[in-house]
Order: sequence, then C-alpha cells, then structure tokens
Amino acid sequence: MNAIERQKAPHLDPQLANVLSLKRDGLLEAWILLSGGPNSGIARDYAAYRAAHHFELRQFGAPKSPLKPEKRPIAPCNSELLPFVWFNRNFRMPNGVKSLRRMRRAAHLRARELRMIFKGVVSTDHPILAHIIPMRRCNLACAYCNEYDDRSKPVPLETVCQRIDLLVRLGTTIITISGGEPLLHPDLDQIIAHIRRHRAIAGMITNGYLLTAERIKRLNRAGLDHLQISIDNVTPDDVSKKSLKVLDKKLQLLAEHADFHVNINSVVGGGIRNPQDALVVGKRAVELGFTSTVGIIHDGTGQLQPLSPTEREVYGAMRAMGKSSYAQFNYFQDNIAHGRENRWRCRAGARYLYICEDGLVHYCSQQRGYPAKPLAEYTVADIRREFLTEKSCAPRCTVACVHQVSYLDFWRAPQTIDSAGMPETGDRLVQIR
Repeated sequence: MNAIERQKAPHLDPQLANVLSLKRDGLLEAWILLSGGPNSGIARDYAAYRAAHHFELRQFGAPKSPLKPEKRPIAPCNSELLPFVWFNRNFRMPNGVKSLRRMRRAAHLRARELRMIFKGVVSTDHPILAHIIPMRRCNLACAYCNEYDDRSKPVPLETVCQRIDLLVRLGTTIITISGGEPLLHPDLDQIIAHIRRHRAIAGMITNGYLLTAERIKRLNRAGLDHLQISIDNVTPDDVSKKSLKVLDKKLQLLAEHADFHVNINSVVGGGIRNPQDALVVGKRAVELGFTSTVGIIHDGTGQLQPLSPTEREVYGAMRAMGKSSYAQFNYFQDNIAHGRENRWRCRAGARYLYICEDGLVHYCSQQRGYPAKPLAEYTVADIRREFLTEKSCAPRCTVACVHQVSYLDFWRAPQTIDSAGMPETGDRLVQIR
C-alpha cells in the first residue's frame, strides 16, 4: 500500500503487510495479507478502506488466492491469507468467482451427462436425444437450409410443455430446442425451465442474431445447459448471413455472460465459398473459451456431398483443433469428407426423435414424414421397432446428431427390420414436407 492510500485511510491497521491491487475492466481486486493472523481491527480496516475508496465490498469464503503462484505477494513470517475480498466499482461479478461458478456448473453437467450415458447403456427402450420445434419461423434465409419458413406462429407454451412432458415420460434425457429460430419464441425461457424441472439436459441451437447480454442472463436463469451456434463464413454472402463479422460481438457477450456450455460449429461444403473461413471461425471459438466443431453441410436432402481437396484439408485441420466435448463424436464425417458411405446402425425413431411444430415424431429434420406419428401416441413399442429398423438413407446421411446418439449402440442389436413402406427417391429415402 502506497503513502497516498495510507493518507486517504489513516486508520488502517499498521500490521497490513501487502495490498495487491489489479485494475482490470473497472474491477479493483484486493487480497489483504495480515501479519500475525486475524485481529480485532480487521473489520474496522475493511470498512475504512471501503469508505476511503467508495467501493462496494463483497466477501467470498474461498481462502485460496485466484492469482497465479508466481504473481502472489510474499507475506511475512506467520502471515495468513484471509478470505479474499473484492472492492467493485461497477458492481460486476469478479472474474474469479465467475470462473468458479462456471466450473461448478460444468462439473454438474458432466455428471448428468455420465448418468445419461449409463442409462443409455443399461436400457435401449428410451430416447437419448429429442429435438423439439417450438418455432418454425426464422429471421434468416440461408440458401442451403430447408428447416424454416417466414410465416409460422410460435407453438403455444402449454402445447410445448405437454410435448416435453411426453418426452420425459418416454425417458428422454436430452431435449434440444431448435427451429427455425428458437429465440423468436416469446416463452422460450419458460420452455427451458420446464425441461430443467424434469431434470433433463436442456440444449438449444440458434443463429445467435438475437442474443444480447440481458438475453444471455435470462438463459442462465432459465437453466440452459448447452447452446450451439453454427457460423458459416467470415463475411455474409448470398448463401449464408451467419458470419463471424456479424456474430463476433455476440460471441464476446457469450464469453462474458454465459454460464452454459457454448459450442461453435463451423462448416465446410454446401456451397460455402471460402473453405478457409472455417479455420478462422474455429480459432476464434477456441480463443474465446468455447468448444469448436466442424460440420459438413449436406445437400438439400440431408445426404452426402463429397468435399473438394481444399475442403478436406480444412476439415482435417479443424478436426485437430477441436476442443473435447460430446460433439466431438463425429468420426463418421471422415468418410463423408472423402465421399465414402458409412456402414452404421441408425437409431432414429428410437434413440433420437425429431418433434416438428405439429407434434409429430419424425426420424430427423431431413426425413420429415416418417414415421409421422403423434408424440402423444408414441410408445415404447414404437421405440423398440425403430431401434431395429434399418434406414435406407443411412449410408449417405450427414445428420450429425443422429450419428452421435447412435454411437452408444453400435456394438449391439443388429437391425433386422427393413424400412418397408418408405418411398424411395432414386437410391435413397427422402421426404421433406
């Protein structure tokens, strides 16, 4: 503590050995070291220092300094590091506490994910992941996307909650809100909170355009667990407006305020003009502390579209860059990148359900029309049937979420039921409504 500070607060206890102050983004953090341990003047000294500097004092009970060891002040012999305190001019949550809170939530989420995996291994009679569509309308119009319109009204909150209840009754462990654009739904927070009340993992896929600091905080309070944004290019073009140039400020807001896990998915293929953009997007995601994945955009029917040599090179670099997360289970894309079919057991209709805005169960976003049964009538018998049904569209499929949940069962239950009754288009099943 320098002489000027002592003049401003003359009543500070002389045994104060060090005050290390770090000014960062308007935040003054102070760790007070007392020689000889606590004494009766501590409370008076705290109050005097606070009054002298007109700061709000917040005390947290963690006795460990968040400073790196090499930057910690050296205390005199027999000194004791008190629970650290923050003097905050802007009433902002200290970075150290925010990090601890995020780590605690991440650990809790990982425990729930492990329970999900255990439950999935033990039994095959329930869905692992379901996508629900509470809003088909979108504020964008990406050229490659067939999952939106510009006119639909939001599904009423009561109806969405009833569908969540039905999914939970079937044993679904992850419920992801998709669209369209979910942030357009006026009751999104209540939908997320309803998922969490059932102790299911709540996810959301968004284009990110409508995110603000306050909106992110509301998502925190609602209990969102996962959020994914797909960024297609560095600058917007006529194929996609989901560009890093437009969304980078939104990513910065997420890095500052989000308590939930954020994954940034960059893409190659599908008419994206500059494949190198995916690397720029991925590096920015990792720089901000998010997980990063790469997706291969399917054609208009959700089917394989082989990558060019340049695109394959970018894909390989992105795969090496990706941080560890559940979304990294995407090895099927290695074959797709080289134009090869995958031999796998698609468990859509069983382990993965796609619930459209009309409340019907479909295999996935690209096979809307099968089995097209109302969720209210969907039973364990349907799950067992679809678990063993071989899908003719599977070899050339690029729908990542279905591949990922099907990994859990790759080693068991060969599919013995043909996809009879499914119309064929050329050599593959396609039905988009």
